[in-house]
Amino acid sequence: MAKSVVVTIEDDSGRNQKFHDNRSGKDMSRAEFVRQIDAGNFDDYHVRKINNVRTPVSNPDRKEGNNLD
Repeated sequence: MAKSVVVTIEDDSGRNQKFHDNRSGKDMSRAEFVRQIDAGNFDDYHVRKINNVRTPVSNPDRKEGNNLD
């Protein structure tokens, strides 16, 4: 099964910056993806504050195919 969201761009530190929603075909910035998660549009993801930056992360489960990479 294809991942619903994939990372398309990382910065030099490895932080995910751009994302692609495979279901809708939409590209999103990190901030836009965070807003979409907060709005409840991506149930399989949540937001963590990492180094004071709101960061989208996959919800934990035993499936390898749905983690952001």
